[in-house]
Amino acid sequence: MKYLNGKVALITGSARGLGKAIAERYAALGANIVINYSTDRASADEVVNNIVAMGVKAIVVQADISKVADIEKLFSEAKTFFGKIDIVVANAGIELVELPVTEFTETQFDKVFSINAKGSYFTIQQAAKHVEDNGRIIYIASSTTSFPVKGMAVYGGSKTAPRYLVDILSKEIGHRGVTVNSIIPFAIDNAGIFVDPKAHPALRKQLVDSCPMGRLGTVQDVANIAEFFASDLSSFVNGQHLLANGGATN
Repeated sequence: MKYLNGKVALITGSARGLGKAIAERYAALGANIVINYSTDRASADEVVNNIVAMGVKAIVVQADISKVADIEKLFSEAKTFFGKIDIVVANAGIELVELPVTEFTETQFDKVFSINAKGSYFTIQQAAKHVEDNGRIIYIASSTTSFPVKGMAVYGGSKTAPRYLVDILSKEIGHRGVTVNSIIPFAIDNAGIFVDPKAHPALRKQLVDSCPMGRLGTVQDVANIAEFFASDLSSFVNGQHLLANGGATN
């Protein structure tokens, strides 16, 4: 059932990984899509081709989410083309792992926080300004915000701040029927730092061993929740943080 027919969804960082999976899921449900990328235009175009083949419309907008002017341009171009925005997913982010507290640098800190914290804050701010009444705003967090993992102080910290913004914004615009929620995924196989199945073997084993289900998450696990939060089924779910980690404890 295409219950997102006529909706317009904007997903940051949607040229690959989680963003791509969410964008393609929404398209399959009938939504028109705004694809955002920073540097990989070829991958963004591939996603657009996949989406258009589903019978809906899609545009690509280049924007560096660490730059507020780029975020504003992203929303402006989306509104100019489609006339409205119904769903916003603040997904764009980068990871920094296996780095002890005593070793991270100011440059690493600034880079990660500029995208994950600052970028998400201003994406959500623009969403609050532009999303239609009864719309949906969804932030993609990380399970490291609930279960701290050694070596992820900078990454986990950068993903924690926007969770607080979700709490505040849900109270400020709930009267418009807009819901603001976050998805808190576990480490995701074939995405992010685990796009290479041979990468970070010790960390992969640690995470898998901590999960009662004996695996990492998948992009479809997260897309399932993104579908729920975008639908009418979640119309009274607001200011919530849904943990999807298979019962893992770290």
